[in-house]
Amino acid sequence: MDIRQLELFLAVVQHGSVTRAAERVYLSPGAVSLQLHNLAIELHTDLFVRTGKRFSPTPAALRLAELARNVIREVRIIQQEFANDPSVDARPLHLATGATTLIYRLGIPLRMLRTQFPQTQIQVTVAATEEMVAGLMDRRFDLAIITLPYDETNLTVLPLFDEELLILQPSVKAVRSHTVRYIDPAELAAAKFLFYPPKSNMRSIIEKFFRNLEIKPNVVMEADDTEVIKKLVESGFGYAILPQSAVRGQLRQYHLYRVRNHTIMRKQAVVLMKTEYPRALAVSVARFLQSALGAPSVGALGTTPAA
Repeated sequence: MDIRQLELFLAVVQHGSVTRAAERVYLSPGAVSLQLHNLAIELHTDLFVRTGKRFSPTPAALRLAELARNVIREVRIIQQEFANDPSVDARPLHLATGATTLIYRLGIPLRMLRTQFPQTQIQVTVAATEEMVAGLMDRRFDLAIITLPYDETNLTVLPLFDEELLILQPSVKAVRSHTVRYIDPAELAAAKFLFYPPKSNMRSIIEKFFRNLEIKPNVVMEADDTEVIKKLVESGFGYAILPQSAVRGQLRQYHLYRVRNHTIMRKQAVVLMKTEYPRALAVSVARFLQSALGAPSVGALGTTPAA
């Protein structure tokens, strides 16, 4: 017994005729009769009786019809639940992202996304890159916006934008200028630093920068939140290296620097798990985010020579 047999059986019950039912399902009467015959054999019961010109369902057929309608209704629910079509996919979509990207990049794109996919319940989780990839692997997240480089073996990667990381130096006075100056590496060697936690992707990028300068940074404090690090810098606890988008503002208590010929960059990408059956809605949302976030920010802040 299969769903198609039950559908043909119900069509005959509804139309009271094999011929009329066959016309509605675009099969020959012989093909429909064969399926009814096979179904009756499997169930060990008569399903229809013919009295003169009348073709009537038996009591067993009426009981089967009620059960078949319930079965087909449940099958339709299952098909809809797992339909891989963005236009009908009503399951929640789980997006993971870093706090800095969420705060400074995703405001407008998320509003646009909710307009583009009004039927979708979008759930956003803030986490570090390592936690986001773990969530993708165990299917807690559908897609994530992460910092590269990262092992891409099991990931489908759609690049978004490159963003410069800038050096923050505490200032005793409020700073209004957006100017980024150049700083001497020797000053960095003598400075105290606030870093992201060990083994984080951002920490790896920053440590690579210091290795290229042949400097061992003096790390006095660690935090996993960009806003916390920024506030600690403003409180005078030390220098830091943070994403460019997080350090814009009209009034702040730190200066911004680069090291000449040693730009620090992070690459942002939206990623999904590589799978034989990718969720079409997740792919559509990933492409939407790629379009909305694809504009690079490099060079948005100017540079002047060090004083």
